[in-house]
Amino acid sequence: MSEPNTSGFPFSGMEDNGDLDVAAIFGGDPASDINPFDLPAAQTEQPAAPQEQPESPAAPVVTSDPAPAPAAAPEPAAAPNPEPVAPPAPQVKTQKPAPAVEPVNPISAAIDKQETQAAQTAAKSLFEKLPVFAHKSVKEPIEDASMTFEELRIQKSEDFADLEEGKYVSWSVEYCGIRKEIKDPKGTTIISMKETIERSREFLDALKKSKDKSPDCLVKPKVVMKTKGTAAYRGTFRTVEEARASDKVICLIPSADGQFYEMRKQEQGEFIAPKSKVTGFQQVRAGFRPALPLIPLPLIQQVISFFRSFMLEDEEYEALALIYWDKVERRFFAHVPKQNVRKEHIEADLRDCPYDDDSRYIRYADIHSHNSMDPFFSPEDNRDERGTGLYFVIGHLERFFPELKARISCEGSFVEIDPAEVIDWPASTFPDEWSKNVVCEKKSVSRRLSQRILEVSMLP
Repeated sequence: MSEPNTSGFPFSGMEDNGDLDVAAIFGGDPASDINPFDLPAAQTEQPAAPQEQPESPAAPVVTSDPAPAPAAAPEPAAAPNPEPVAPPAPQVKTQKPAPAVEPVNPISAAIDKQETQAAQTAAKSLFEKLPVFAHKSVKEPIEDASMTFEELRIQKSEDFADLEEGKYVSWSVEYCGIRKEIKDPKGTTIISMKETIERSREFLDALKKSKDKSPDCLVKPKVVMKTKGTAAYRGTFRTVEEARASDKVICLIPSADGQFYEMRKQEQGEFIAPKSKVTGFQQVRAGFRPALPLIPLPLIQQVISFFRSFMLEDEEYEALALIYWDKVERRFFAHVPKQNVRKEHIEADLRDCPYDDDSRYIRYADIHSHNSMDPFFSPEDNRDERGTGLYFVIGHLERFFPELKARISCEGSFVEIDPAEVIDWPASTFPDEWSKNVVCEKKSVSRRLSQRILEVSMLP
């Protein structure tokens, strides 16, 4: 076997001699020549000692000797498969990366990211914030943002006379420096416009730059005609003095006569007049909402039997019974006080009643009879039943089913109620076959009536 070539010159048979000028062929200083197939790391770092393996041609090594000693090329021979060598650790790579673009300032990037996140968080909290009606220095949250701009104009026109004519009113929305004109006030809802702005990139950028992270979504009407007044937003006050001391131009004041009065403060002076139509208040229905269970029907039937006992053959009388609630035993019961009665009059003595203990008993209802007369509350009843409570009257006791009326008194203000609201009337069941055997037919207009309708419709 010939000796391996250690000269670093890859071409055998081309021995170095005086007639071969390597520098002239390849150019440059031979000492500075570098094998282009060598990695830079190979020139600067010592490789790890390889494991023992069969000899193989060594990689060319560039030396400073411009004329390496010639050597015979090794004969080709089949070498056994070398054992795998572990790849070099990442740290041995010393090849310099290509110059990178100047990195972004991490502090500036963090601040920008933080501002963006703060803007997104603020925007989420604004989604639930109500839009604000803004007109003539008046600002008020719009509770029902699902209404259209035209519906809002109609609602506010009572307080602002300049909004009465819709054709002279235009609308805009101002939100965090963004202004949107409303082209279709009748078909555009307030909430849809607010959400459109909130979902835009423009809004997020504006919120990011704004110092106010909780801006109001201002809904502004603009009147393109001469206004009819200088009304500001109204307020409700208990007294005239409170209204005068306020900064409100429109003031609603309840009066002892049961009416609301409206005060308007203008440059000419102070105007006060009855308010025929009061808005902005909850609709209230008179009535009674019991806090106790319903009165058992058997107790009412027992009282009716007691009243019927005074329906004599030659004379009939009224009578009175009181219904109490026992707080301890949690039940209703009836008590009949001492009384002198006639056909149309009762004089009861309620002194020394054993159930006057308010800590245990509640006087829940008064019930009196009208024997064979209609059930009604007489003027005398109105005088006697001024205390706040529940009152019944039963008439036509001569019939199998008598008639019953009920009312409440709120310190002398009477309101009739349905007896079923306070008396338990158990629903009776019946076989399903009964309903199956009944066919309900729709009412049809008779031929004669149809002809009459046709004749009337043909009249000039």
